[in-house]
This record gives sequence, structure tokens and C-alpha cells, in this order.
Amino acid sequence: MILIDGSYGEGGGQILRLSLALSCITGNDVKIFNIRAKRDNPGLRPQHLTSIKIAEEICRAQTEGVRIGSTEIVFRPSTINPRDAEFDVGTAGSVTLIMQTILPVLAFSERRVELALKGGTDVPWSPPIDYVRYVLLPHLSKVGYHVEVSLLRRGHYPRGGGLIKLRTLNTPKGFNSINVLGRGEVRVVKGVSHCVKLPKDVAVRQAESAKTYLKSRDLNAPVEISLEFYEPSKDPHLGPGSGIVLWAETENSVLGGDSLGARGKRAEIVGVEAAEKLLHDLNTGTALDRHMSDNILIYLALSEGTSTITGAEYSMHAHTALWVLKQFLKIEYEISGELGKPFKLRVRPGSGT
Repeated sequence: MILIDGSYGEGGGQILRLSLALSCITGNDVKIFNIRAKRDNPGLRPQHLTSIKIAEEICRAQTEGVRIGSTEIVFRPSTINPRDAEFDVGTAGSVTLIMQTILPVLAFSERRVELALKGGTDVPWSPPIDYVRYVLLPHLSKVGYHVEVSLLRRGHYPRGGGLIKLRTLNTPKGFNSINVLGRGEVRVVKGVSHCVKLPKDVAVRQAESAKTYLKSRDLNAPVEISLEFYEPSKDPHLGPGSGIVLWAETENSVLGGDSLGARGKRAEIVGVEAAEKLLHDLNTGTALDRHMSDNILIYLALSEGTSTITGAEYSMHAHTALWVLKQFLKIEYEISGELGKPFKLRVRPGSGT
């Protein structure tokens, strides 16, 4: 049994999500203790229970200690054998964080699968659904894993009620290595600015402020931001919310930046925040933005060869992810760069422990 200290590094739910995925894929039993030890409300929250429940169902696992507030669980996986199903994360629990656990696992299934996930699609402290669709999925395609995500309804904090459908188009049972040392020329910046249960002016102002900011910083590429809004009589959402996701399609990569609206936060600020994030990461010249720099690591560790990447920021999330991967897989890695700074990473995969 592999023992994982949930207080390591950033000490949050990421350790749980990554450990569950790796346990399913490698077949190793795992005990995770000190779960979310560095959070104000340590232990399992409702959305973590959903992650465990889905992982349990996908790989026919047995579990111990799975309850709200628990700081220690045992997870004993069996065979990866998912079925088409619908899961409710509950209110505004993040569906994209759930996907961090299940996407790698589904690649090792014997069959393609379609899942519906209900919950929060655009909520704080998690990737917006448009970041997954337009930034993460292109990177997964590069490693040979093809996934389709359809957005049927958005869910914002606190009401939630979002709905997405996830469909795996292949089951590669492993991934291609990648070598991307720089982003290359920026060809176009695209984006989606949305608002629900709010005047369409909110989406317009978010988009215009983002576009103005990018152009004022001499971005030498076209900017195309689409708008998503709803007539009040035809708006299917449970509560108000807004946000914007931008992504730059470059010669070698795709990099993203995002921001969420909030009560009392002007739409112009939302647009500028997303543009600032994107431009900051583009200006590093690296191949991956600050968030993709840790999201992609599990796929590289499970690839068939050595990968080399550069990222805009070596975050504590990335540092923690590498530590968790090392506990399950015989990987070797070399990293050049300090925490909070651009970095270069070389990953040599191994086999399960």
C-alpha cells in the first residue's frame, strides 16, 4: 500500500484527486492521510466525496473512511471498467476538478465512455469549463488522447446546476511524449465571454476590455472573442454569473487566461484580469501557461518516452504533483527554475510501483 501525506506541498484537494487517479491506473492500494491539512476547513468536503465515489465506481474500488470531514481514507482499486452514467457533484461543486481525477483514468479503460456531470462549471478556485474545452483538450490531443466535452448549461457559485457531457473518443492506455520548449509565434487570440441571468452588456464589456488591453500592449495577432448571453425568457440557468476565458493559439501550443465575475466586480475588471494573465504567460515565451504546467504532468509521467516542456510558472501545485507522481511511478525528472518563476522540465517515465 502506498502512503500519501496530504499535507505535503500545497496540501489541498489536488493530492487526493491525483492519488485517486494514479491508484486506479497503477492498481496500487493507497492510504491518504492529513487530507487538505493546509485548508481552513480540513478533511473531505462534498465534492471530494463525489470524486471518490466516481473513482470507486470506475475502477470497482473498496474504500474506508469516506465521509464529510474525514482526514484519512483507504482506496483499494480493482479493474478499470466504467459505464455510461450521470453524476451530480452537488450545488456548485466543480465539475472540472472532478475531471482532473477521471480523465486520466478513462484513457486506460477497455471501452469508450460518456459521462454527464452536474454541478459548477465556472466557480472560484477551479478551471472554468471553457479552459478545459479550448486549452486542456488540445493538449490532450497532442499526447494522443481525444476527448469531447459538451457544455449544456453553466453553473456558477452558489446555485450551481451546470451540466456537461464528457465523451472519450479513444482509449490509448498510455500517452505520447512531447517536446515543446517554446510557444512560437502567436497566430490568434480567441475567447468566450459569457453571462447568465444578467444583461448581455456584461459579456460585451468583459470582451471589449480584454480586447482593448491586449491591443494596448502591442499584441501582434488578431483577437476574436465570442459572446454568450441569453434572453431572460429563455435563460435556463439557476443563478447569475459571468466570466471570460481567453486562449492564444501559437505555432507550438495553446495558452489560456481566465477570470470570473463576482458581485460588485466591474465587468471591465474581469476582462482585464483574463488578458493580464494570458499576456503575462505569453511574455515568458514558454510553451505552457501557469495552470497547464501542472495539469499536463500526469499525462507526461504515463507517456511512452521522455518529455521536455517549458512553463510560465513553476507553481506549488506543479511541485506537489511531481511529488505525488514520484510516489506511484518510477519517474525521474529534472527541473530548471524556481517556484513562482518560468521553468523547464524533463520527465522520464517509469512503471508502476
